[in-house]
Amino acid sequence: MMRQRFESALPLTAFLESVVANAALWRDAYRLARVPVEAVARLAAIPGRWHLLVMAEDWCGDAVNILPLLARLAEQAPNVELRVVGREDNADLMEAHLTNGSRSIPVVMVLDEDYQERAWWGPRPSALQQWVMDEGMELEKGERYRRVRTWYARDRGRTIVDEVIDVVTRAAGDVDATAA
Repeated sequence: MMRQRFESALPLTAFLESVVANAALWRDAYRLARVPVEAVARLAAIPGRWHLLVMAEDWCGDAVNILPLLARLAEQAPNVELRVVGREDNADLMEAHLTNGSRSIPVVMVLDEDYQERAWWGPRPSALQQWVMDEGMELEKGERYRRVRTWYARDRGRTIVDEVIDVVTRAAGDVDATAA
């Protein structure tokens, strides 16, 4: 089932052609996205072939900050491929990946070479998620979003890339443990 879902999902470049909300922001974020060579090397060194199936929507501010970076990472790592599915069209996947009961996106599902889900990450970097759930919720929505955007700009994707690579690394360890 996940193989078919992954194969019918869109590569980020095709997803970008379909975006309506925040179209210029999506294209600029992708054009400007850069990942450190060291991060690519870390991901490429993980044994096996990995598929990142990302659930997102074009209106999601977190997705526009996260997906372009992960797409660039996957484009450069020879053992990783990334595809995007919509949250609204995949209610079953969303229900299986709730964040504290919330339908928060993006969700990055880590699939092994047999398209078995081994782990997932989302909807945002852990430190930012903690801030949003704690003091961020006390702020007016506009101010909260402004501070979230500032966090992403200051971090420059480092935390996103590191956390997703860590999730894939742990997933690879779990695969090795089940094979032993």
